[in-house]
Amino acid sequence: MEQQIKTAWNRKSVTVKDSNHYIGGDFVGASSGESFANIDPFTNQKLNSIALGDERDISKAVEAASVAMKKGPWGSMKVEERMVYINRIADLIDAEIEEIAHLEALDTGLPISQTKKMTARAAENFRFYARMVQSVLHGESYPVDNSFINYTVYKPIGVVGLITPWNAPFMLETWKVAPALATGNAVVLKPAELSPLTVNKLAEVIDRAGLPEGVFNVVHGYGETAGAALVAHKDVTAISFTGETTTGSTIIKNSADTLKKTSMELGGKSPLIVFEDANFDRALDAAVWGIFSFNGERCTANSRVFLHSSIKDRFIAAMKERVDNLTLGDSMDGSTQLGPLISKDHMEKVNSYISLAKEEGCEVYQEGARCACRWQFCPANAPFKCTKPYAGMPRRNIWPVVSVIEFEEEQEVIDAANDVEYGLAGYVWTSDLQRGHRVAQAVDAGMIWVNAQNVRDLRIPFGGMKASGIGREGGHYAMFEFYTEPKAIHIALGDHHIPQFGKK
Repeated sequence: MEQQIKTAWNRKSVTVKDSNHYIGGDFVGASSGESFANIDPFTNQKLNSIALGDERDISKAVEAASVAMKKGPWGSMKVEERMVYINRIADLIDAEIEEIAHLEALDTGLPISQTKKMTARAAENFRFYARMVQSVLHGESYPVDNSFINYTVYKPIGVVGLITPWNAPFMLETWKVAPALATGNAVVLKPAELSPLTVNKLAEVIDRAGLPEGVFNVVHGYGETAGAALVAHKDVTAISFTGETTTGSTIIKNSADTLKKTSMELGGKSPLIVFEDANFDRALDAAVWGIFSFNGERCTANSRVFLHSSIKDRFIAAMKERVDNLTLGDSMDGSTQLGPLISKDHMEKVNSYISLAKEEGCEVYQEGARCACRWQFCPANAPFKCTKPYAGMPRRNIWPVVSVIEFEEEQEVIDAANDVEYGLAGYVWTSDLQRGHRVAQAVDAGMIWVNAQNVRDLRIPFGGMKASGIGREGGHYAMFEFYTEPKAIHIALGDHHIPQFGKK
């Protein structure tokens, strides 16, 4: 394998400062006075120091958020006034988008060419929910003859705890923060410890937007300390989490003691099914992009590619050629297509699964590569050919590895696609539209694309079935089902009959 490997020299031009918590409108250090090192995925060198949050910092942030809701102006602010702040945040993100994209690439190892597109979506997350709150967030009315009129209103749920992942952090943080704030809640955000840089930029933006103090708070730290304290806090009314399935299950259990609402966007092992009549070139483009874009570190990655036997050999040969031509290197280089994995620990985890797959009899079509003169593993370690769709590799949620599996019949591939614990996304490629509908409806997944790559629409529900999560994000699903509570109000229009118990 002779992959192109490049190193950029512009990374030193990006200014990185130490990151503190943002609590009650101020940037503050950890209560413990401690910090942890944030590591550059490409150089394995320290980027900066991050405040190490614990239960004390979470308590301060939750208290600030509670005061903002109960005593500050946010809890009683008119919708039109609140949307001024939301749109101002979007404008300020747009003004900072170049720096945000560079910080994201530096922090995560994601190629700068891709972080520019990802972070550009962040401002639209705020504008979208500003529009939706003003146009859609209204109740229903139910008149009952001439006796009653019953109506509903949707109220913010209070202090919301948001726990976000290390892949695409800025976009995913704003995806949660935007609807939470737009619907009138206060937020305590615990970002992933592996990618903490851009959340501080978000805090700076929100601070400059003039949001009332305490409405938005950030506490850095580890999941088992800061994250667990946020989940356990009695004054946090809901937890929205994006991450892996085992952690999500733990959060749900720990939320039960305080009866919190939970929204869980968890792991995936999404199938991409290519039938013999598919547009070969477009399906190939989608398959390669879907597993290797964003360094393969995406929940909806098509990590299982099912190929009809009549096109299998040709498709695999074409995939191998594409992988050979991928440009690996420094995430800050504009020509890089694949940067380093997020951490050395993750690299070792990926390698361990690759070794296990070999032991299980999967044929490795492409080994991984290392960036030139660097320690880090680049995610060009696919595809695998696993003759048994029920082998371990096609079942494990591990980034970024793709298993290639052959099939003959439609029902056969549906059964194989569904025979995993996950059910987040799926992709079907066929020229037979009726078959496309059949398979899309038969595959166990919260989202299916037919003859398309992963193209998102903010109005559509995002989420999965089975071990891929509970609840949905996006559109009115986030607003009505999670970030607000419906309240029913009953108004008597006359003196209706009331039983007169005890009257003589």
